[in-house]
Amino acid sequence: MIRPARPLIALLIVASLAGAAEAKKKQPKVAPVAPVNVTQIGVNAYLWRAALDTLSFMSIAQSDSNGGVLVTNWYVNPQVPSERMRVSVSILDSTLRADVIRVSTARQVYQNGQWVDASVQASTNEKLEEIILQKARDIRRNYAAQG
Repeated sequence: MIRPARPLIALLIVASLAGAAEAKKKQPKVAPVAPVNVTQIGVNAYLWRAALDTLSFMSIAQSDSNGGVLVTNWYVNPQVPSERMRVSVSILDSTLRADVIRVSTARQVYQNGQWVDASVQASTNEKLEEIILQKARDIRRNYAAQG
C-alpha cells in the first residue's frame, strides 16, 4: 500500500489546472468577425444590401432577393437630361467575394426625338462592382462591431 503518492497526484492535478487557467488568460483577444455567408435571403445579404444602397437614387424595376437580381428603371440625371442609364446587378453566390457580383449598364442618348443606344465606358461596370463590394465589406465590419 502506497498512500504517500495520493497527495503528490493531487498536487500535480492542482498545478496543471492552475497552469491551464493561466494559459487561458494569456490568449490574445481576437476582434469579432461577422460571418462571410449570410443567407437569410437567397444570396449574400451584405452584397444585396450594398447593391440596394448603392442604387438607392434610382427607382427599382425588378428585385429578386432569392435569385440575386436587381434591375433599375431608366434613370435620367437632371444635369444631363439628354442621357439615361439603366443598371442590372446579379449576385451569383452566397459568399462575400469579388467574383460573385456582376453589374451591367445600358446607356441611351436622346437624338432626333427618340432614345438611341449608346456605348458605356468599359470601366463603369467595374467601378460599380467595386463600390458595391466595398459597401458590403463595410456593412459586414459594422455588423461585427455591433455584435
